This record gives sequence, structure tokens and C-alpha cells, in this order.
Amino acid sequence: MEAIDGSIWLKTISNISLRYFILAGVAFLIFYVIFKKRWQYKKLQTRFPKNEHYYRDVGYSVISMLIFSTVAYFSLNYFKEYNNIIFAPIDNYYYLAFNFIWMFFLHDAYFYWIHRMMHHPKIYRKVHLIHHKSTNPSPWTAYAFHPLEALLEAGIAPLIAFTIPVYRNAFFIFMLFQIIYNVYGHLGYELYPKNFHKTKIGRWVNTSVAHNQHHKLFYGNFGLYTLIWDRWMGTLREDYEETFSKII
Repeated sequence: MEAIDGSIWLKTISNISLRYFILAGVAFLIFYVIFKKRWQYKKLQTRFPKNEHYYRDVGYSVISMLIFSTVAYFSLNYFKEYNNIIFAPIDNYYYLAFNFIWMFFLHDAYFYWIHRMMHHPKIYRKVHLIHHKSTNPSPWTAYAFHPLEALLEAGIAPLIAFTIPVYRNAFFIFMLFQIIYNVYGHLGYELYPKNFHKTKIGRWVNTSVAHNQHHKLFYGNFGLYTLIWDRWMGTLREDYEETFSKII
């Protein structure tokens, strides 16, 4: 086991925080500042959150970034000799592709069940309510979690690190992908084309419409990347497809 390296830990915090705030910041700048009036007719909820909601979400996101970074540091660095992260150069691109498929579906399942647990009445009131204070989410809402929820969300890092071998670079690229998709899910605008939900692929893909409904109406649509678990467990909102059909 390696000694705690403060410089690597700080670098991890810097990298993860920078990626998040750049991606959420750019999305916010485009959709909530530059084209705010021009594109308002496309917004899933036509009104915009108040400034204090943005400040609250950013504040909790800072705490979440510290927790995510610390969990990632310990999973990949401090326990390096015990994890299954492949630090060697990529030498098998078929296995690299498998890495992404594995992490994608593992995280999708992990998030779904953690998210459903967060909606247990006792846990919801004390923990998940922080995230749901944003009934009209923005890009800053993506990681606005209670510290306990942030710790549980960060659990995907050790889950990946200590299961099957995964390339280090694949892990980092996947973490970038999940930040991007989380920002999209809370964007407040739908980026997929009209009637995408009716296509063979689209009916299984989680969308900004689906997650916006979850924030606005509090129940149903628990998925992250896909609607597989929501459809299988019967938690997809009955009005989801009708709502998606109405987007411009």
C-alpha cells in the first residue's frame, strides 16, 4: 500500500473539478446566458431557476467534487497494489471496447438501484431532498448532492477498480463521458431529435426529458444512461412518451 501522496490527491481534485465546472459552465453559458431568450421556447420547463438555486447547486457540487476526487484517489492510487486497474499502455483494443461496455452497464445498474434507495421516505427527507430542491434543474444540478449521497454516487469508482481489470485511460475517459451525460440529463433542454424515443434505440436511451420529469414530479424515471431498468422494473413514468412527443 502506498503512502498518501498529497500532491496526487490535489491533482485528482483539480482534474475532476475542472472537467465538471468547464462542462457545466459551458452548457450553462450557452443555454442559460447567450441563447437564453432565443431558445426559451425549447426549454422543457419554460421558466428559469432563480439565482439562489444556482448558488446552492454550485455549493453542493464543490463538496461533491471533493468527495468524488478523494474516493477516486484512494481507489486508483492509495490502494493501487490491490485494485485491478491496468496502468500499462493499451495493447488490446477489443478489450478496451469491452471495458467501456462493462463500465457503462455496471454504472447504469448501480445508479438505478442507488437512486431508487434514495427515494425511500426516510432517506429522501434527510439526504436526497438536497438534489431534488432543484425541481427545475440546470447544468449545475448534476452533482448537487448531500455529502452522503455524493459518497454513494462515488462508489462506482471502487466498484470498477476492484472488479474486472480495466485500463486506466479507459476509466478516465468513461468518467468524462459520465460527467457529460449527467450535465445533459440536467440541462433542461432536449438534445435528441423529435420522436427519438420511438426509434428502436431511442426507446432504451435515457433522455433529458425523462430526468427533467423526475425532478419536476419526484417519482419514476430513475435511470442514468438507459431506460432498461425503468422499463423492466415498471418505474418509467406513463406520461414519458407523451411528454417527449410534445418537445419542439
